[in-house]
Amino acid sequence: MVGAGVLSLPYAMSELGWGPGVTVLVLSWIITLYTLWQMVEMHEMVPGKRFDRYHELGQYAFGEKLGLYIVVPQQLVVEIGVNIVYMVTGGKSLQKFHDTVCHDCKKIKLTFFIMIFASVHFVLSHLPNFNSISGVSLAAAVMSLSYSTIAWTASANKGVQEDVQYGYKAKSTSEGVFNFFSGLGDVAFAYAGHNVVLEIQATIPSTPERPSKGPMWKGVIIAYIVVALCYFPVALIGYWMFGNGVEDNILISLEKPKWLIAMANMFVVIHVIGSYQIYAMPVFDMIETVLVKKLNFKPSRMLRFIVRNSYVAFTMFVGIMFPFFGGLLGFFGGFAFAPTTYFLPCVMWLAIYKPKRFGLSWWCNWICIVFGVFLMILSPIGGLRSIIISAKNYKFFS
Repeated sequence: MVGAGVLSLPYAMSELGWGPGVTVLVLSWIITLYTLWQMVEMHEMVPGKRFDRYHELGQYAFGEKLGLYIVVPQQLVVEIGVNIVYMVTGGKSLQKFHDTVCHDCKKIKLTFFIMIFASVHFVLSHLPNFNSISGVSLAAAVMSLSYSTIAWTASANKGVQEDVQYGYKAKSTSEGVFNFFSGLGDVAFAYAGHNVVLEIQATIPSTPERPSKGPMWKGVIIAYIVVALCYFPVALIGYWMFGNGVEDNILISLEKPKWLIAMANMFVVIHVIGSYQIYAMPVFDMIETVLVKKLNFKPSRMLRFIVRNSYVAFTMFVGIMFPFFGGLLGFFGGFAFAPTTYFLPCVMWLAIYKPKRFGLSWWCNWICIVFGVFLMILSPIGGLRSIIISAKNYKFFS
C-alpha cells in the first residue's frame, strides 16, 4: 500500500495549502479504505466463484465485453504508469545516494542511474508469480516504513527553516489553480493499492466456513493503519518544516545527517524494486495471455523472455525521456488512479447490489464517485502542465 508517492506528499501540501491539503489527505484515506472494503467484499459475492482479477469483477458488473473495455485500459494505464514513475524514482534515489555518499565524485547523468535501476528488473521480471516475489514484497514493506519514518523524523530534527513560507508559490492565479490540480493528483497517486488487491486476495485460501475476506480485511486494516502512520507525519511535518520551498521528493530537500539520508534513499530503491514487480506481474500476465490465446503464439520461455524484457526496456526508455517525478505523479494520479481507486468500485457496487435510492449506501457511493470524477478530470491538467514546463528547460538524456 505505501508507495513512493508518500515522498511527494509535502510537495502536494505546498500546492494545496494547509486547509485543502489536510482535507484532501483525510478524505482520500477514508474513501479509498471504503472502496477497498467493497472490493474485498465483492471478491466472493457469487457462491462458488472468486473474482481473481479486476477485469473479471468488471465483466460481472457491466457485462462480458463492456466490463473488459472499461476496466482493462484503466488497469494497464495504472500499472504501466506506476512502473514508469518507479523507474524515475529508483534512478533519482540512486543518484541522490551516490551524490550524498560521494560528494566530491564526478557527477553521473540521471539517465545512467535509471539504466542501472532497470538492469535489476531484466532479471527479477522472470520470476514466475506473486508467491515467488513474496520475499521481495516483505523487504519492500519494511523499506517503505523505514524511509517514511526517516523522512519525517529527519525533517523534524532539521526544524522549521528560516524564511519559511506557507502561501502558494505561484506567481499568478492561473498557475496557482494548475498547481492545485497537480497536488490533487500527487495525493491520488499515493493511495494506489486497489489495482492488485484482488490478485493478492486470490492467493488466500478460502472455504464456505472461512471465506478469504476475513483475513484479507484484517490485512487491509493493518495496511491502512500503517498508511496513516506513514502518510500524515511525512505530509504535515515535511510541509511544516520546509513550507512551499519543499522539493517534489522530500528526501531531496534533506541533506543531513548524510548517512541517514543516504540510507533512506537506498531503502527507497529496494522498495521500488519490489513494488515495480508487483505492478508489472499483471501486465506480463495480460500480454502473454493475449499473445498465446488470441494471436496463437506458442507458450515458451523465449516468449516470456522477449515480452518481459521488452516491457522493462519500454518503461526504462519513457522514464529516461520524462524524468519529472512531481509532474508524472500528478498526471498519472488523476488520469489513472482516480478511476480505479476512488470511484470504479463504487460504480460496480451500485450496478451489482443496487442499494436503495437515497439510502446511506447510495449516498456514500455517489459522494465517492463525484469526488473521484473531479480528481480524474482536474489532476491530469495540472500534472501535464507541470511536465510541459519541466520539459522546456530539460535536455533529453542529460
